[in-house]
Amino acid sequence: MLGVIDLPTYLAGLVLIVLLPGPNSLYVLSVAARKGIRTGYTAAAGVWCGDTVLMTLSAAGVASLLQANAVLFGIVKYAGAGYLTWLAFGMLRAAWGMWRTRHERAEASEAAAAPAAEERPFRRALVISLFNPKAILFFVAFFVQFVDPGYAYPALSFVVLGAFAQLASFLYLTALIFSGTRLAAAFRRRKRLSAGATTAAGALFLGFAVKLTLASA
Repeated sequence: MLGVIDLPTYLAGLVLIVLLPGPNSLYVLSVAARKGIRTGYTAAAGVWCGDTVLMTLSAAGVASLLQANAVLFGIVKYAGAGYLTWLAFGMLRAAWGMWRTRHERAEASEAAAAPAAEERPFRRALVISLFNPKAILFFVAFFVQFVDPGYAYPALSFVVLGAFAQLASFLYLTALIFSGTRLAAAFRRRKRLSAGATTAAGALFLGFAVKLTLASA
């Protein structure tokens, strides 16, 4: 179909890949829990735009260039790790503020509102998606296996595969967004729960940063 080989296998692998936890999905869940459905979709839109850019670069062969050039790969890798680390420390600082003001609702609300206004979830989600060299390498390694090399219009094959990938991402992130809004009510009632969840998210982002620095082309 349109130069795509073994579509059922691709779809099965895609589901498993989408369900794997990562910084993109965690960030969308966190934003939805703190700011609601609309802002959650704003962050998700950043993820989808970032994924589209990565898939386009992969189809254009940029991922192969990164794989072949260790210096370029290292620059992208450490830049991405640095950005994830910066986000992680921001979450940990916010969690510390919640712990300090957990018995004072007014102060806690002000502390939570100030950083949220400056967050810009679309931009953050987009940058998180783009600074992920392993995702670029994965896209090219995974997509190429399902494109018929003899098909006259391989770009169309990539569009079909990318459309399925974005649909799966949309369904998964939508589920996370609505799950996050359910958590929001509990977070507002229980400051300790909110602080603990924010601390856990910060720790996970640090883990993603470490994992990225250990990645190899």
